[in-house]
Amino acid sequence: MIRTHNCGALRSTDIGKTVTLAGWINRRRDHGGVIFLDLRDRWGMTQLVVDAQVQKRLNRIDRVRPEYVVLAEGRVRKRPEGLENPRLQTGEVEVEVKEFRILSEAKLPPFELESTKETDEGLRLQYRYLDLRRSRMQHNLRFRHQVTRVIREYLSDLEFIEVETPFLTKSTPEGARDFLVPCRLAPRRFYALPQSPQLFKQILMVGGVDRYFQVVKCFRDEDLRADRQPEFTQVDIEMSFVEAGDVLTLVEGMISAVLEQALNQEAKVPFPRLSYHECLTRYGTDKPDLRIPLVMEDLTQLAVSEHASPLWPAKIPDDFMLSVLPLPGWKGFSRKVGDDLAALARHRGVALSWVRNEANEPSSPLKNKLSKQGWDTLTGHLQAKGNGIALVSWGNKEKVREFLGEQRKERGRELFGEPEGFSFCWVVDFPLFEWNEEERRWDSMHHPFTAPHPSDLERLETETPRVRAQSYDLVLNGFEVGGGSVRIYDPVVQEKIFRLLQLSEEEIQRKFGFFVESLQYGCPPHGGIALGLDRLVMALCGETSIREVIAFPKTQKGTCLLTGAPSPVEMEQLTPLGMRLKNET
Repeated sequence: MIRTHNCGALRSTDIGKTVTLAGWINRRRDHGGVIFLDLRDRWGMTQLVVDAQVQKRLNRIDRVRPEYVVLAEGRVRKRPEGLENPRLQTGEVEVEVKEFRILSEAKLPPFELESTKETDEGLRLQYRYLDLRRSRMQHNLRFRHQVTRVIREYLSDLEFIEVETPFLTKSTPEGARDFLVPCRLAPRRFYALPQSPQLFKQILMVGGVDRYFQVVKCFRDEDLRADRQPEFTQVDIEMSFVEAGDVLTLVEGMISAVLEQALNQEAKVPFPRLSYHECLTRYGTDKPDLRIPLVMEDLTQLAVSEHASPLWPAKIPDDFMLSVLPLPGWKGFSRKVGDDLAALARHRGVALSWVRNEANEPSSPLKNKLSKQGWDTLTGHLQAKGNGIALVSWGNKEKVREFLGEQRKERGRELFGEPEGFSFCWVVDFPLFEWNEEERRWDSMHHPFTAPHPSDLERLETETPRVRAQSYDLVLNGFEVGGGSVRIYDPVVQEKIFRLLQLSEEEIQRKFGFFVESLQYGCPPHGGIALGLDRLVMALCGETSIREVIAFPKTQKGTCLLTGAPSPVEMEQLTPLGMRLKNET
């Protein structure tokens, strides 16, 4: 090692020692013949002092600029009284330089590394090697490492085995497009990069591994956004001889260990467990941010009883909903705000009005459009919520939930400020199937290996929409950070699911034949979960994009601005694969 200490190590107890430091110049200041240099590495920053006599002796010291890589030897001394820097861990001391060497010169960076101004993200990703030097990225990558280390240690202590599964595998439907890899040794055949290790980890359970985990890269060719990347990392877990509650309890313990060891915080366990239906009704989403203390309420029954009202059809359709969002204490409301919200709601395909709930007499444009009994029922219900405004929306159930759910988040921030802290919850009892209108058939809401709720097995073919899945999503601050289920281990049930999904025998054998056969050889009951490591770290770091916690991310168009990938390849590379581009003759 050419250095004796890192740049965050020196304290007052080191005064008088001769030390050697190495790192990047963060800032240079010339004060009356004395040069002050802030030397930075990933551990921190130390101030170097070069007096006039030393400057004359040292070669090229006058050329040093920010981002030069240098080596400095000198004596640790106390900073003059009143000139300490409490923002630095090394702020009580400085190093009086005696020897100095430039190890590597640097061009002027295209952006300020520690500027408080927002830097164009495209520029940051193009020069990611510079962006990674910033304290924000250094912190996020260290934190990601801590989270991963705690998870590995926690699961290993519980006798889980980390097993690697293949990256080059068979294309199977997982809900998104596969990335395909041509194979030179098998012309016109393709590998697929895994969207998840789902079938392999279930086969590990058939193989008697019993407790498996893996911190694994997965790949999905899907449209991107702030919390999605074409390649991402997940913590994959599978266990034999368990029920859903066992998996949930395991993950709660693991998250508690992460918060305690990586953030020095305590998790409130067990996490709340909310049904899918309850989430949509109360929060308008299956990914609720429970830090916002506002709840929507379903008053559809009021609309049914008010069948003569001109507000909605006399015969209420099955997909109709009347919902109300109480906003106690909302002082920013005015009639113009109400009119603007109503216009926005119309644009989104739903109707919206409001009720001003006051102690003396509630008021609303709805008053004369409801019967006295209907009006009294509505206002009587709201009076228990306290004074304030209530938004009332009606129309298509899905659109009403979505619109009021968005208003819940937006008005919640207006009323209570930006929410802080960490709020976890489980969302359970998802429907096993969802209707594919385009293809006029049922699709699996999660994947076709999810077990139905035991009490719903008899409804599989007669009441398909009402069948609940033994699945569960972990939600943190409005982000889905994990999802899993108890798996089907009975080949008869698995065959029924495939049949309901209208998969032919040929399709089943072609896509899943190896897995279906494994179920014939004694498969234990099992279940598991996959946690999105990128999303989890993003939320725990307080970031809003997973690109801030990934060393080399892609843009929202799936490109790597650092390397230029994806990029063209030479024809000589395609020929052995039996491929050529369409526009090539």
